Amino acid sequence: MNEATLAARVLDALVREDYAGLQRFVKGQSLELPHGSLRLLDGRSTEGLHSGFLSTHKVDPAQRLRLDDVIALVQELADPSDDVTAFARECRETLATGQLHQAAQPAVLERLRRLPDGLRRGPGTYYETLAAYTDHPVHPMGRCRIGLKPEDLERYAPEFAPTFQMRWAAVPKEQVTEAGTRPDWWPDDDLFPVHPLAVPHLKDVQLAPEPYLSVAPTLSMRSMAVATDTLTHLKVPLPTSTLGLRNRRTIVPRTLPDGALAERLLHRVLEEEPHLPVLLADEQTYGHAGSPMLAYLVRRFPPETAHAHVVPVAALLATEPGGGLVIERWDVPTLFGAYLDALLSWNVTLFRRGIALEAHQQNVSLVLDDALPSNGLRSDSLPNGGLKLLVKDYDGTLVLGEGRPGEGTFADPRMVTRDPEALARVFVTITLHLCAAAPAFGLAERGLLPLRAGLAMIRERLDAALGPEDAFLRARTLDAGTLPTKAMVTAGTLVDKARTGSADINKHYGPPGPNYLRDDTCC
Repeated sequence: MNEATLAARVLDALVREDYAGLQRFVKGQSLELPHGSLRLLDGRSTEGLHSGFLSTHKVDPAQRLRLDDVIALVQELADPSDDVTAFARECRETLATGQLHQAAQPAVLERLRRLPDGLRRGPGTYYETLAAYTDHPVHPMGRCRIGLKPEDLERYAPEFAPTFQMRWAAVPKEQVTEAGTRPDWWPDDDLFPVHPLAVPHLKDVQLAPEPYLSVAPTLSMRSMAVATDTLTHLKVPLPTSTLGLRNRRTIVPRTLPDGALAERLLHRVLEEEPHLPVLLADEQTYGHAGSPMLAYLVRRFPPETAHAHVVPVAALLATEPGGGLVIERWDVPTLFGAYLDALLSWNVTLFRRGIALEAHQQNVSLVLDDALPSNGLRSDSLPNGGLKLLVKDYDGTLVLGEGRPGEGTFADPRMVTRDPEALARVFVTITLHLCAAAPAFGLAERGLLPLRAGLAMIRERLDAALGPEDAFLRARTLDAGTLPTKAMVTAGTLVDKARTGSADINKHYGPPGPNYLRDDTCC
């Protein structure tokens, strides 16, 4: 990982979020800071192609900016209550982690190259590992897992494609809340699965003497594929944070029944709209002992995924073991178009029903039918049903209404809103920004699909998905002058909720950005 590139990305995010009023220093094509100026690239130019994604400018990485320069600027501008120490730590850990990844990647890719084709299919970890080497499209420090040591990452992080065994803790039945049916491989009714990294953080808990159950980490790291049960993942708490210090990777007990309820709502939609090309992971089996460090979720995948290519959106632009990008296995415009058809028809249908999913690049996968060739897919080779979306992890869903969606009430009040604007902001920042536009800009940056063509595909497919009853969503997307953006670094690390006023740090918004869907704003 190049320090100058990372430093530029971090400063880009801070300017985009207008942290400490940084946008006041933007003067034309430069950032006039108190102790000097920096050159900015114009988002409308060919040179600054990618910056048109969420802002009209970006810092020119050729200026060899250092992380210490960015940290010093934040220290100078920060409010005394801002957590600059955590921000600096996150910056430096990101650089160290990126360098660790860079050193490990050749050997990991060589191991993956030798895998038989059957082990690359299904909801396993092949594509998840490849995706882990890609950067988050918005958060500049997405690779950082705060507080974990290099040896922790090498043993348990997806970038290193490890296999390890779970630990188990005895939990008295009177402390346990559970739902669903445990898998047959569960060792004992009184045992809870525990990640090895979580063991030192458990108090007054008796651990089983021997590890049991071989697993491999997915992109999220706290969710793991089970070696002996290829259609099942196990999610457990981790003592770390990602995408900001405040984004803890523990499991808050109330999120488990809330996620299960949200999944049932989505199933109801699919029952009424069976034409939608969407599969849902089953997340109805879970348990907790009233603690964020003692909980589990059993995630079961539909049988249709068993022999398919299950490619997270985050893996589309990942490097393959043999060279090239994952998406280049197929005809790029055809596959991207089919994916957009599924993505936008699904999410527009949900929006009509007052539902917006926090289903980002990690939680949405393309399921490509096993009958499709793994290379050489041509424009006429995507029959109906040849591509489906797989969606998982539902506890960030936002529902418009009174909090009684028909089958129960969400325990987390942040999952319910009476404000359609809040619903539209989730649609734009997740479905449009992360799942549709970020891949389009990434394809253009790599010379695989012209930006004008990729954005036209999004625009045309969104237009086709929106009907006469969707005037509100059309006004907030295709016809909007600007689009909302998240302030992820500000809310996740630097500024606490008392100052941001945000009930949910994952739904805290900064200044609006350009609408790349309008013909007059791009290229």
